[in-house]
Amino acid sequence: MKLDDLKKLHQKRYREELGYFLVEGEHLVLELQKAALQNPALGRCELYVTREHAHWHTAFTTHVLSNIQMAQIADTKTPQGIIALVPLLPGAAPLPGTARNGERAIYLHEIQDPGNLGTILRTLAWFGNFRCLLSPGSVDPYNSKVVRASMGALFHVPLETDIELAALATRFERIACLDMRGGSLQTASFGQFECYLFGNEARGIPREQLAAFDVTPFTIAGGGAIESLNLAAAVNMCAYELNRQRVNLPPPPVSPGDVP
Repeated sequence: MKLDDLKKLHQKRYREELGYFLVEGEHLVLELQKAALQNPALGRCELYVTREHAHWHTAFTTHVLSNIQMAQIADTKTPQGIIALVPLLPGAAPLPGTARNGERAIYLHEIQDPGNLGTILRTLAWFGNFRCLLSPGSVDPYNSKVVRASMGALFHVPLETDIELAALATRFERIACLDMRGGSLQTASFGQFECYLFGNEARGIPREQLAAFDVTPFTIAGGGAIESLNLAAAVNMCAYELNRQRVNLPPPPVSPGDVP
C-alpha cells in the first residue's frame, strides 16, 4: 500500500474504504503474529519497520522505511519503529457467525470511550469464550486508541459491529442486563444467559427499547456512595463472575447489606 494511503487509515472512512487498519508497536505486532498462527486470513498482513527493526522475523511481507516516513504514518508521538497493516475484521478474529460451544455474547450499546472498549476486549480475551457485539453509534473498534488499549485482545475476541438492539431478541433466547433493581450476580441464575447487555457510559440502555423484549435484570451490589460504576469495570466484574460460575469456584463472602 502507498505511504499516502497508509496515513489515511487513521480516519474511519478510509479504513472502511480500503479494508485495513494499523497496529503500532512491538507488543501489538507480537500479539498479531500469535493470532496469525490460528487465523490464515491474517496472512495478508504487511509489516512496515525502520532499519532498527529490519531483523524482525515474521511471515508477513515486510517493508523498510526511513525514520521520517515512519513518523508520517505513526499515530504516536514517539514511534517504536514497527507498524502492521491488518485486514479489517472478520479477517483478524474468529468469524462472527462461528459461535463456539458455551460462548457468551457481551452487547455494548453505543459505547463511546475508546479506553473502555479496549479494556473490555482485554477482559474478554483473558477469560475466553466471549463474543463482543457493538451497536450502531459505538466507537470504532479499529480506532488507534481502542487498538492500543486492547493490548492485542482485538485479535482474540470475535467482534461484530452495527448490531441493532432489536435484533438480539431473534438471535438469543435468554438475555440479561444490569439494572439497579435486579437480582444478585452471585446467584447461579446469572450464568444461565446467552447474551449480556451493557449501556452507554452516560445514558445506559433506553428502557423503551428494553421493554420490547424479555430481558432479566441483575445488579452489582455496592455501598451506594456514588451513582454508578465505570462501564469497563462493570463488564469486568460480570465476566469474572461468569467465569467463576463456569469453573465452579465458591462465591466470595457476602454480608447481608450487600444483597440488593
